[in-house]
Amino acid sequence: MPKRTKKQAKAARWSEFQEACISFSKCLFVEVDNVTSKQISVMRKQLRDIGAKMIMGKNTHMKAAISDLTAEPDAKIHEDYEERKKNYQPRPYLNIIAAQLRGNTGLIFTNGDLSEIKAILDTHVRAAPAKVGSLAPKDVIVPPGPTGMDPKQTGFFQALNIATKIVKAQIEIVNPVTVIMSGDKVGPSQAALLDKLRILPFEYKMVVRAFLEGGKLVDAKVLSITAEDILESFSANASNLTKLSLGSGYIVSSAAPHLIINAFKNLAGAAIASDYDFPALAALKSAAAAAPSAGGAAAGAPAAEAAKEAEPEPEEDVDMGDLFGGGDDDY
Repeated sequence: MPKRTKKQAKAARWSEFQEACISFSKCLFVEVDNVTSKQISVMRKQLRDIGAKMIMGKNTHMKAAISDLTAEPDAKIHEDYEERKKNYQPRPYLNIIAAQLRGNTGLIFTNGDLSEIKAILDTHVRAAPAKVGSLAPKDVIVPPGPTGMDPKQTGFFQALNIATKIVKAQIEIVNPVTVIMSGDKVGPSQAALLDKLRILPFEYKMVVRAFLEGGKLVDAKVLSITAEDILESFSANASNLTKLSLGSGYIVSSAAPHLIINAFKNLAGAAIASDYDFPALAALKSAAAAAPSAGGAAAGAPAAEAAKEAEPEPEEDVDMGDLFGGGDDDY
């Protein structure tokens, strides 16, 4: 099969992208900065297995394809006017896709579960060194301990104001040190130090920035919500709803059991005070009478102990051993 020309490949990508925009109802916008082509190739294959399609391309090319899809058929400018008129329908959500095409952004189209796609993206993480001039995605902290470097290389640590000491002919860091702050540019000294310590501080993967579903743009944080989080939030809010119902007097179904219990307590108290009896109260009284009198036993125990302590001990005769010489032998 002969190799396609650049024009043919461009036309194929154009058609593939337009078909994806029409066929799929959901789209994830992912950042692909520092992601290798091998990572993309492996993820593309795994996404294809679950019915999803990953599309990478030039932003201007994809925006032009979207403009072509959203344009109303015009007999003056479109040669295939009849076909366009037959297949045309308004697709306002495509303007949202075009607005998200900025920077190094990739698109993943699907009709399935978005959490499955996120799970695939999260499994492909690549450790990367700190490159000079790049922005740090997180703080880089060098832990204390031996570095394996000889004392002649203390200049790196002095340039970064890192306290060190020499132990067994090698440099040892005294305290943990934050070498790079999140969002800062990596300097030459910092990159060289981390390289000598063989530290790969950063991790790069496809990061979901947002996703399109139901014609609306949704923040990517929603994908991190699990069923357990929903149940926990629902339980907490249901409890608050019950409290609000009891406090305001506006009754909802969750507050009904509490109202019934409180009403029975009030009724039982009034019946006991007026010496009135009814079947439910009789059962309550019999249960109370059958219960052990724990209070009386507990109250009697300290009294018995106090009486025991207060009981005087009998005196014993003590032999003084004729201390003052009062024996019969002295007379």
